[in-house]
Amino acid sequence: MADGTLAPDGGPAPAPDDTAGGDGAFDYWDARHRDQDELASGGHIGLDRAGNELFYALRLGTLLGLVGDLTSPAAPLFVLDAGCGKGYFARALARCGHRVDAFDASEEALDRAHAAGGGPRYGRSRLDAWRSPWPYDIVLCVDVLFHLLDDAEWSAALRNLASLVRLTGRLIVTDEDTARPRARGDYILHRPTAAYRAVLEPLGLRHTEFRPYGFREIEVGFHVFTRIR
Repeated sequence: MADGTLAPDGGPAPAPDDTAGGDGAFDYWDARHRDQDELASGGHIGLDRAGNELFYALRLGTLLGLVGDLTSPAAPLFVLDAGCGKGYFARALARCGHRVDAFDASEEALDRAHAAGGGPRYGRSRLDAWRSPWPYDIVLCVDVLFHLLDDAEWSAALRNLASLVRLTGRLIVTDEDTARPRARGDYILHRPTAAYRAVLEPLGLRHTEFRPYGFREIEVGFHVFTRIR
């Protein structure tokens, strides 16, 4: 379901997995993306429009600082936005000159992302199912992993995202920096930083930074893992 933009080597886009299922989790996100506007659906449902404008801008500014500006028209960074929702961050990264692949399991979200245009190539997939014939400089997953309540599903997703990162590339995921699991409501489970390290360090990724959002009472931030082998 990619849009035909050329791959880094001039070839076709990767073949995403189009078999993302229709279980209750997918139904929830389809309904949320259908019923909420482009910010609330992927932002904080407890914030008003102005609050979400600020929340998105703050996250984007922090993210761009982490990604850096090591790009040029001749050698853009190759970025994957995993669980992209309606494509806000994917479009922003594309505007900054990066070459962006993006996917989500929600067909409703992807319809809105395609309609907005803006440069990224979109596909439909689960986090544990996306495949690419080439590695990425940056793999990004914003405010998605802590919605996976099942530990096996979470681990499989994290392992797959790690497999897509090139040597010296970075995996940037968001969660709290906590020492113990924290459940919030019935659809969020924040896992300890040690749990992320336990999965990723044997795969050659070192935890190099945690940068909190610093927005109101939210304790989530960006965990940066760098592939060292």
